[in-house]
Amino acid sequence: MMRKRVKGFWQKCGWLGAAVAIMLALCVCMASYLAYGDSLRYSEAGELKGKALNFKDLSVFFADLAHEKGAIYAFEVLKRAPLPPNIDIHLLGHVVGDILYEQEGPEGIMLCTSDFRNACSHTIVIGTLLEKGPDSFSEIAALCRRAPGGSGAYTMCFHGLGHGVLAFNDYELPTAVKMCEKASPTRGREYRECVGGTIMEMISGVHDVEMWKEKVKKYFKDEDPLYPCSASFIPNEAKSMCYTYLTPHLFTAAGADLGRPDLKSIEKAFTYCDPLKGQSRNACFDGFGKEFAVLVQNRDIRIIESMTEKQMTRMLDMCELAKPRDGQIKCLLGALHSLFWGGENDPSVSLRMCAVAETRGEGKECYEDLIKTTGHYISDKKRRTDICEAMIEPYITQCKKELI
Repeated sequence: MMRKRVKGFWQKCGWLGAAVAIMLALCVCMASYLAYGDSLRYSEAGELKGKALNFKDLSVFFADLAHEKGAIYAFEVLKRAPLPPNIDIHLLGHVVGDILYEQEGPEGIMLCTSDFRNACSHTIVIGTLLEKGPDSFSEIAALCRRAPGGSGAYTMCFHGLGHGVLAFNDYELPTAVKMCEKASPTRGREYRECVGGTIMEMISGVHDVEMWKEKVKKYFKDEDPLYPCSASFIPNEAKSMCYTYLTPHLFTAAGADLGRPDLKSIEKAFTYCDPLKGQSRNACFDGFGKEFAVLVQNRDIRIIESMTEKQMTRMLDMCELAKPRDGQIKCLLGALHSLFWGGENDPSVSLRMCAVAETRGEGKECYEDLIKTTGHYISDKKRRTDICEAMIEPYITQCKKELI
């Protein structure tokens, strides 16, 4: 009976169809085998399942793993590891990247990927500065030009440098801001990104925790939540970038738990942006969107592209806690930029967000900004066309007119 069934199958499908069926079966088997082999190869990822570890615990785990099996291997485990919610994976990538620099030096940037929002390349330039000092800025600029990723990876590399500049200067912020001018004496984008990195490092203190604890209170004032961005030692050219990265401090000033800020504290934190004008005001509200895009994913930037419509709705609801209408829109656009990430992420997540914004009467602002951002970061004509065609009218026509 079985032979007749097999013979009937061959007669029905033909030799070619049966061959295709067999090939598909082999592909399924091979995929299962590779997935199984992958789990065996990076078995350390499974060791973290179900463990309620904090950032410090995980830093020790991945640092030990990087020393034992190499930083590149540790990065691969970090890609796969089940982590507790609200762990800053970008800064965890800095921990592994520091060890990659120890192992490979500046040339380690050739081993980096753009994963974890360019954490690897960030730490290579930080290591170069900490080892070689300010005279290495020209070498660092050359390294940033080799940073993996799209056109945005180059400028974001200088954001990473800012972390190292602050640590190099023992967390004395005015001195660090001044040193950032070596990245761009004309105070161009490289300089501004560097200053943004110093602010993020002043908030997180990931590269020298003890020094950071000693200095952090000096640069954050209870009576002025906008300090140090409001300080005179932050030049006007850098103030907007400073405010973009100040958001976690504004949460803290409003009494929020950084891991899971409550809505009341978020609403209060937004009010600190109200007195600002011009680009500083825009950047202050924009910074909230940047944070919300990560918060709704429990800070897991590895899965940012899989954000659901429900999470996007929640993100935009949080933006509406800003009372001024311009603040709500700037928050929305900050979230969009965080999802698009200089073209590094799959643009479908940005397009889906604009579709959600359209249902809320904010589609025009979202789609028009996405067109502008696509034109800035993506040069490939086919990619531009694909993004344009995935929009809705009238933005398809507008996008093609401006970009194709």
